[in-house]
Amino acid sequence: MKVALYSMKPFEQVYLEQSNAKKHELSFIKEALSVETASLAQDCEAIAVFTNDDVSSKVLDKLNQIGVRHVAVRAAGYDQVDLKKAGELKFNVGNVPEYSPYAIAEYAIAMILAMNRKIIRADHQVKDFNFSLDELIGFDLYGKTVGIVGVGKIGAIAAKILHGFGCKILAVDIQPNLELTEKYGLRYTTLEELCKESDIISIHAPLTPDTKYLINKNTLSQMKKGVMIVNTSRGALLNTSDAIDALKEGKIGYLGLDVYEKEKGLFFYDHSNEMMKDDLLSRLLTFKNVLVTGHQAFLTENALKNIADATIYNLDCWGKGEASKYELIK
Repeated sequence: MKVALYSMKPFEQVYLEQSNAKKHELSFIKEALSVETASLAQDCEAIAVFTNDDVSSKVLDKLNQIGVRHVAVRAAGYDQVDLKKAGELKFNVGNVPEYSPYAIAEYAIAMILAMNRKIIRADHQVKDFNFSLDELIGFDLYGKTVGIVGVGKIGAIAAKILHGFGCKILAVDIQPNLELTEKYGLRYTTLEELCKESDIISIHAPLTPDTKYLINKNTLSQMKKGVMIVNTSRGALLNTSDAIDALKEGKIGYLGLDVYEKEKGLFFYDHSNEMMKDDLLSRLLTFKNVLVTGHQAFLTENALKNIADATIYNLDCWGKGEASKYELIK
């Protein structure tokens, strides 16, 4: 098949080429998918998209008009795809449900440790020949209560790691996994109780209409003063404006974000020679107790290979006229 791959980055391309092994004709497009760029998939039977591509109803209509029949999502999350519309137009849509839950869970723990032990600040100080320790006091993770919001594959691995540190673990999920309770002493509870009792909150939930702004003014008000919050899932799970207010009040003591609700068109690109136009992000970056990275939690060799392999697998199935086991529309 001829395939247009949108939002393509050099770090992905080599893995996709290796997995493809010249089976499909791949066209690598650096631009994100939108109504304006959909025409770049002319003569293609399939497209492959990433997290910030627009696969809304209008875009699907345009893709349908030019003959595209298949959409491969190069990620686990697929909230950018209008599945109802895709189903009406008889598209095949498949994702990569599990590429490396370890990569993201480990990154969340890395953010917790980096913020707690002031590692970024310490590095900057030492490079300025400042070896003072006065501003670098952290706390033991042992004995701390950590709330995990969303305990799927990634959240379960985070629980395992945190159990190893000796943390008490609370969890919120629509489908409790009793095995995690038996193995790690994880206790399922309500979001309200989790907010009230947790010293650290790590977010691993998918973005849905029900979970948008799950962390907001109300839930933040229920949290302990000085709480640490880490989000490596989807940016819109956290209301950034409310979080900034909570930072100013001292309610949030540490905030680690690998995702941002307005990251589309911003993350994954070099804007270092441009003026910052996002006032919300600019304000966020002024806080010394905030750590922001550009959606890199997934970025390991293992994950990139698994993403490429699953993406090519989806294309292989559709090229043969078969259903993929990763189909999102049954």
